[in-house]
Amino acid sequence: MVVADVRTSRIIGAAIEVHRALGPGLLESAYAACLAVEFAERGIPAVGQLALPVQYKGIAVAARYRLDFVAFSEVVVEVKSVEQLLPVHTAQLLTYLKLGRYRTGLLLNFNVPALRDGIVRVVA
Repeated sequence: MVVADVRTSRIIGAAIEVHRALGPGLLESAYAACLAVEFAERGIPAVGQLALPVQYKGIAVAARYRLDFVAFSEVVVEVKSVEQLLPVHTAQLLTYLKLGRYRTGLLLNFNVPALRDGIVRVVA
């Protein structure tokens, strides 16, 4: 989908700017806070810490997750600052997409020398 590619490109551009300014080695919360500022400066509509309720067999259960960001009302953005992305991180993002009925997600690992090596785009 062309529109999703433009949107994810804008999100990635914002993330690259944050990474250029801060570099690797900080906590996820610092990157998320700065990414929120960068989204606002670039006019990227994003909601941070969006609650994601869990339903089991049609019944809402007490478990809830928080999405780092949902940008453009459809792209889930998960911020990480880990030594290396693992399959469990991608599985987590895929589960968020499924639970929230989203189609596109970005996994951004800021703890890398070059951010391009820490980006995973997922389409469900």
